[in-house]
Amino acid sequence: MAGGSLFLLLDDIASVLDDVATMTKVATKKTAGVLGDDLALNAQQVTGVQAERELPVVWAVAKGSLINKAILVPAALAISAFIPWLVAPLLMLGGAFLCFEGFEKLVHKFLHGKEDAEHHREVVKALVDPDTDLVALEKDKIKGAVRTDFILSAEIIVIALGVVGGLAFGTQVAVLISIAVMMTIGVYGLVAGIVKLDDAGLFLSRRANAVARGIGAAILWLAPWLMRALSVLGTVAMFLVGGGILTHGLSPVHHLIETLTADLDGLSGALLPSLLDGVFGIIAGALVLVAVSLARRILPGRAAAH
Repeated sequence: MAGGSLFLLLDDIASVLDDVATMTKVATKKTAGVLGDDLALNAQQVTGVQAERELPVVWAVAKGSLINKAILVPAALAISAFIPWLVAPLLMLGGAFLCFEGFEKLVHKFLHGKEDAEHHREVVKALVDPDTDLVALEKDKIKGAVRTDFILSAEIIVIALGVVGGLAFGTQVAVLISIAVMMTIGVYGLVAGIVKLDDAGLFLSRRANAVARGIGAAILWLAPWLMRALSVLGTVAMFLVGGGILTHGLSPVHHLIETLTADLDGLSGALLPSLLDGVFGIIAGALVLVAVSLARRILPGRAAAH
């Protein structure tokens, strides 16, 4: 779950940084020529603009994440104390959400390609307007990332609660707080490192030392491939973790997987159950996406808001 959540957060923060990069360019140039720029879609591609806003954006989202967890941890402890039967349904919802997000990533370009292009044009067009409040626009983007973090943090806390639910209350408090703090530091520390990786490469590539220039060039070459690899691994993690949650929560499916893999041993016996969890996650994600799409068609008000 932590892995899947991390990559969803990376995607969302990368999107925020893309808009911040656009804001920086337009604020500097104030020219319609920016409308034709082929701007970044991932965090590593914001090099070439004024990158001093990258870390403040990450830090702002990280602070929002801490506030989210300050709300979620007491709420989770209250659920454990007063309505423990709710933990299992919440786990299933979290698993379904991960599968849904993973499948939507697979088909995103087909479903939302035009929307993404239109969003990009609207952002740039708004920023060309000298009356646009760049600070307010950036804050709005950060709020969107914090909302995504709230959902993912809720899943992490609920899963942790499912593990420690039978322990003493004091132990539950200590474990949940530790996980909340470590996840925030770990995730956003990693995000900060990733979004500044290209800056480090650019810095080294401009040094007089040939070895430093070579290392810098290698980092600049590696950074886009790293982001692509993280994206692929993140999607796989969403299906494996989300599918695993769902199969363990659905007894017939769990028993079927156990039956299919009972006679296997070695590497195949270790990998096949996870592979089947992932396949189930893909199927579940497709079904949830269909259900959500139908709901948006049936409820036009919500669809318009989306």
